[in-house]
Amino acid sequence: MWKVIVDHFPGWDVVLQAVMLLILPIIFNYLFQWAHTNLRRRNSLKDSGNAGDKSNAAENSSPHEQGQADGQQVMERYEDNLAWLKERATKHCDIHIREFMVGGENRAALLYVDGLYDKTLVDTQVLESLMNKGGEEGHPDDDIPVTKENLLNLILPISQVSDTHQLHQVVEDILTGTVALLVEGVEEVLMLSGSAGNSRAIEEPVSEGLLRGPRTGFTETLSENTALLRRHGRNESLRMTKFKVGSRVKKDLIVAYVEDIANSELVDEVIHRIEAIDLDYVAESGYVEQLIEDNSFSLFQQVQSTERPDRVIGALMEGRVALLLDGTPFVLIVPVTFSMLLQSPEDYYERWIPATLLRLLRFFTAFLAVFTPAIYISFISYNQGLIPTELVVTIIESRQSVPFPSIIEALIMEISIEILREAGIRLPKPIGPAMGIVGGLIIGDAAVNAGIISPFLVIVVAVTAISSFAIPSYSTGITLRILRFLAMFCAAFLGLYGTVLFFILVCSHVARLKSFGVPYVSPMSPFRWNDWKDFIVRMPLKVMNRRPIMMKTKDSSRRDK
Repeated sequence: MWKVIVDHFPGWDVVLQAVMLLILPIIFNYLFQWAHTNLRRRNSLKDSGNAGDKSNAAENSSPHEQGQADGQQVMERYEDNLAWLKERATKHCDIHIREFMVGGENRAALLYVDGLYDKTLVDTQVLESLMNKGGEEGHPDDDIPVTKENLLNLILPISQVSDTHQLHQVVEDILTGTVALLVEGVEEVLMLSGSAGNSRAIEEPVSEGLLRGPRTGFTETLSENTALLRRHGRNESLRMTKFKVGSRVKKDLIVAYVEDIANSELVDEVIHRIEAIDLDYVAESGYVEQLIEDNSFSLFQQVQSTERPDRVIGALMEGRVALLLDGTPFVLIVPVTFSMLLQSPEDYYERWIPATLLRLLRFFTAFLAVFTPAIYISFISYNQGLIPTELVVTIIESRQSVPFPSIIEALIMEISIEILREAGIRLPKPIGPAMGIVGGLIIGDAAVNAGIISPFLVIVVAVTAISSFAIPSYSTGITLRILRFLAMFCAAFLGLYGTVLFFILVCSHVARLKSFGVPYVSPMSPFRWNDWKDFIVRMPLKVMNRRPIMMKTKDSSRRDK
């Protein structure tokens, strides 16, 4: 029966390809949506179940157990508090305790971690002041009673001092670089900000180099990063809210936004997702990015990471929200659109005509980075009639000695380029770039001389690799590289039909994708003319007088009212 159908319908393969071209995007989109919906529903049920378990545990626990869960309270006697802290300090070899007398009257103790405190500050501003109790060196002032108010107002010349009634909190703060002061007769434990760890100097970002623009980049110290934001964006409305992430290893995370610009619903949604993070250790901002994104099954990143303070300030002024995590120089920006990933801060520092040309070039190179090998495979394997005759003759002559089909030789070269790219990143900086360039030349020339690949394919792979280097975001480049291999397989099975089918599938997926409620391909879909002024074409700054409509900001005007 199948033979009869084939004989009577010679064009059955074209019909089948057309049907697949129309049906497969619908099927794949349905599968993506189904998986995404089930994942969000499962996470929602898990969060509600954990909340119910916690509330039931709190209701069923006794008052004594609840007190133990809250932590050990500061006791009345100085000796008991010091003994409890010493017992806990024995578990940490780097916690040191310095006992002394305040003005020769009250006993006191300093607790600190070796290497995390400023030794000069503690010796001169804390120990010396307490031992002399506010008087000159060697002449302590005995008239000042040792109370909390006098310690804060008359004796300790420290700018940041807090107090706590929780001994458990004292140990946690000490391990993060705070100096604890325990004084006889004072009911609270005073926490002195005397931390001094080694921090990296502010340098130019490695992953986002510019020819024109600021040369400052974020560091691994959270306080320095917030200071950089304040320095670049001197605005009273710039709000920074601190959170703790990680159940076992706690790290500080700051949510930054401009209060009179950012949408309140967006800020609340970001805070809700941050509070829902349930992980024992958040090592880097990449953890946060994966835990708060909308669709974990999508290849496209829905959170932008950057090392540049000027990029963050520019995003905040558009109504977006930034996330700063302690211990990493990469700051997250939400929500994000695909066009943002192909933009550079330098687009706004140059005049609008060259900036527009550079932006158009990036969109074109993104297309080349994904579809150039797939188009080559389609033309060589299935659609030779679309190639000019002279070029076909040249390609056939160059492929006479190649024993592999086009997909195999393309995979050989693409995988070799990816290996060289990864090796160049992991090698030491002095030899990494040289190894990548020399290795690529040697492998390409040797493969052509050995007859494994054709010279024309070397040109295709070289254009593809160079095009991927023009993408400003490294993470976006990884996404395009993955899409490139998928497009190559589609082209190998269905030719140009498969390439077009894959393009439609990708477009339909990104059209349904959202980042914190903002369409991923906005302002293309839904169409908003005002936002097109900063989309593919970067219009003059005089014309860009409105903030993006898709952000639903409180203040949509960029001009003074």
